[in-house]
Amino acid sequence: MDEVLTVCDKKYKLIKLLGRGKGGYSYLAEREGKQVVLKQIHHEPCDYYTFGNKIEAELHDYERLQKAGIRVPELLAVDREAERIVKTYIQGNTIFDFVRNGLSVDPYLIQVREMAKQAKAAGLNIDYFPTNFVVQDGLIWYVDYECNEYMDEWNFENWGIKYWSRTPEFEDYLKYHNG
Repeated sequence: MDEVLTVCDKKYKLIKLLGRGKGGYSYLAEREGKQVVLKQIHHEPCDYYTFGNKIEAELHDYERLQKAGIRVPELLAVDREAERIVKTYIQGNTIFDFVRNGLSVDPYLIQVREMAKQAKAAGLNIDYFPTNFVVQDGLIWYVDYECNEYMDEWNFENWGIKYWSRTPEFEDYLKYHNG
């Protein structure tokens, strides 16, 4: 990948696409020898989610997650005009990788349940889908900034846990998303 994107007048060389979410594309990028995540907001339609101002939502959600004590990558730069953010790169495998490869996620269930408790206490749900959690040095990090008002239906025990093992829901996801 030879593309360079600018955030706040600083150039970042894109290394690879890490993922495409409802709100944007996240790239592993590099500047001055340091790896970071650069997220470019997109405006592609999403049939199951409605957005307002996505860049403002990212910033607002980051603040709410910080206040709730959820372990998230540090927000390093925001370019509102270009609709780009830069955050710390958390290197490691995702919980999705663990589940797909038949590895136990049991050591991380205590941590995600603690995050869920903190989120609920702050009136929030985070997106418990396992691609949003990266393991680094034995700790899980919630690498997405998305959060929503708390609803029992979308908490970890009622929704998220369905994707933290080889459940029928996880297998369906693999089947339809070339996992």
